[in-house]
Amino acid sequence: MARYIDAVCRVCRRNGLKLFLKGDRCFTPKCGVERRSSPPGQTSTRRRKQSDRGLQLREKQKGRYYYGLMERPFQKVFGEAMRRPGKTGEMLVQLLECRLDNVVLLMGFADSHAQARQIVRHGHLVLNDQKVNVPSIQVKAGDTVCWREPSKKSELCKAVAEKIKSKTIPAWLNVDPEKMCGKVISLPARTDTESRFDENAVVAYYSR
Repeated sequence: MARYIDAVCRVCRRNGLKLFLKGDRCFTPKCGVERRSSPPGQTSTRRRKQSDRGLQLREKQKGRYYYGLMERPFQKVFGEAMRRPGKTGEMLVQLLECRLDNVVLLMGFADSHAQARQIVRHGHLVLNDQKVNVPSIQVKAGDTVCWREPSKKSELCKAVAEKIKSKTIPAWLNVDPEKMCGKVISLPARTDTESRFDENAVVAYYSR
């Protein structure tokens, strides 16, 4: 499976905002945006006006990088959002938020989307008591995501258990730090999410 292997701090600097691609490091002075806020590459004094298409592309790229997806999987999620009833933009955000790897991150079981995907792929978690290793699975209201009993003995799980107590969990999720188990209370509304991109610009980009 293809994945982005370049320096992720360059992505945040290019977009001019934090996409939290390095987990806890993004909250420290070592963050690339904090240390050097200018875009990567050779700087120019010439000011260029960006076209509407360029702005739409930039928002689409923000969404891709924020959720850690390559172009084809992101297009697939957008296609599913178009097929579902309701506003396409809001449905796109909801589908992205309800990916298993994103839910694992929001529950505090990981520090970044990359780590969340790794945890899922290595089979450390169970979804509704069934072992899973596919990060793109869509969770539903009432689903439970828990660490497997053998994995709870790992150093990774112990480290996560210490950090999770200081993390803020979204209202549409519930987490029991003692059991290292979380539950999806309801599907998230647009106001429940902190998505870092303009979904309407993404809809306009793919609609042309």
